[in-house]
Amino acid sequence: MTTRPVAVALSELEGFSWPEVFGREGPVELEIGTGKVGFLLRRARARPERDFFGIEWAGEFYRFAVDRMERWKIPNVRLLRLDGAHFVRVVCPRESLAALHVYHPDPWPKKRHHKRRLFQPPLVDAAAACLVHGGHWAVQTDHAEYFEIICTLLRGHPELYETPFDDPEFGVEAARVATNFEIKYLKEGRRMYQIAVKRR
Repeated sequence: MTTRPVAVALSELEGFSWPEVFGREGPVELEIGTGKVGFLLRRARARPERDFFGIEWAGEFYRFAVDRMERWKIPNVRLLRLDGAHFVRVVCPRESLAALHVYHPDPWPKKRHHKRRLFQPPLVDAAAACLVHGGHWAVQTDHAEYFEIICTLLRGHPELYETPFDDPEFGVEAARVATNFEIKYLKEGRRMYQIAVKRR
């Protein structure tokens, strides 16, 4: 694999392609909302033959994530600071993702902020189109009301069907993804809500 910067510049989004970003052809997994990249780091080290792309909007988390991946010298990870919904709807190549990971998306609990939530019908349509056939999409949240909405959107989509959340092939064992948020919330005694789907 060609050595390339971990951070992807916005100028690289025009004519975006995974081989250009990673310098090779291979299965790609995308995580929206990487936080401190605990999950992505573990996945990338465990599966060096795959490529991992993380999107994080919060500047502090993004800078931490880039620094962490550079210090660990992880060659198969790239990170981008951008709105995840915009990337999926506008930039992400269709039928290109082996997996999509969304763990603890911001629930925007106040009703007037619901329009800011990641999970909206246009996002789900675009994400389904970005998955390869048989591609895996896993979601975890600690917010019960938001989870009901997520389940309705995913289970009701004609291109998706539900599959077990536990799947070692995609980094989930014993119902745990080991993100920083998950570790924190479990210590606080919060319940985890999980769903996984595949593209038909």
